[in-house]
Amino acid sequence: MRCQGVSKAFYQGGQRIVGLDRVDLRVDSGELLCLSGPSGSGKTTLLNAVGGLDGIDAGRIEVAGCELTQMSAGALADMRLHHIGFVFQSYNLIPVLSARENVEFILQLQGMSAPERAKIALEVLAEVGLEAAAERRPSQLSGGQQQRVAVARAIASRPQLVLADEPTANLDSHTAEQLMELFVALNRDHGTTFIIATHDQRVMAYAKRQLVLCDGQILSDRRV
Repeated sequence: MRCQGVSKAFYQGGQRIVGLDRVDLRVDSGELLCLSGPSGSGKTTLLNAVGGLDGIDAGRIEVAGCELTQMSAGALADMRLHHIGFVFQSYNLIPVLSARENVEFILQLQGMSAPERAKIALEVLAEVGLEAAAERRPSQLSGGQQQRVAVARAIASRPQLVLADEPTANLDSHTAEQLMELFVALNRDHGTTFIIATHDQRVMAYAKRQLVLCDGQILSDRRV
């Protein structure tokens, strides 16, 4: 993933707010990277831009060999479907579907057959320690379990890149550590690239690379 001169501004109450200011960033395949910084520093804006969820005002972004700024809305949606996994703070699970069905949903959109996607969903739920809860709906799961389902859904198709926005914000310390250990294992065993936006010092401790943002700019970039 590469960003070159990426800028993005918002307008709120007639005031121009800088989200990203000429950001240059390269993330190699297999990295586990944390973005930190105060609220409004640009962490979520950067994730949304890299994930093709929001457009940018200037610069270029390349993901999986594709330049996002040159892609149509349909091509962007297809790239997200096949190459990027998303883990959100609010989980974003479909309440009327079971854990298994939530994981299967992305695979169904990819056109996978019902038997094949059910098999993969159960395998991935087992990987995150939730095979026994496969038929439970989100309301029957704890916050930590819901976040694990969200992770399972994000990795079910083995995307090259996973973007996680404050994934531990609603979790207790023990569950947050379990989630980060899961990310580390997926990164190590499958080579999945992770970019994680967080305020959580516990999360940063697991990162191999740490970036600090402020006012839409990268203040520091260090490997640990």
